[in-house]
Amino acid sequence: QVQLVESGGGLVQPGGSLRLSCAASGIIFSIYAMGWYRQAPGKQRELVATITNSGSTNYADSVKGRFTISRENAKNTVYLQMNSLKPEDTAAYYCHAHRATLEYWGQGTQVTVSS
Repeated sequence: QVQLVESGGGLVQPGGSLRLSCAASGIIFSIYAMGWYRQAPGKQRELVATITNSGSTNYADSVKGRFTISRENAKNTVYLQMNSLKPEDTAAYYCHAHRATLEYWGQGTQVTVSS
């Protein structure tokens, strides 16, 4: 059974930082592309960042220079370091695993940026 379990969300003030983690099980983690998506209330889910199995990264324009995605294959874990957070970053953040026609989602972790 495939599981993607996110952690690290919470309430942070504008300008602050958070690091999200996503621990995967039930898949051969190292061969999957991994990503983070987010969904704010009333909005569609959108891509935040992705990292291929070889380590190439891609970011949404809105987070470039502030967020960093990374992976640690030995721990079956992908991270999202979020710095200089803004109120508009408030959303549920979802971990995503993808390979060919297979894809899996985590249950999400809430990030709220507010003073």
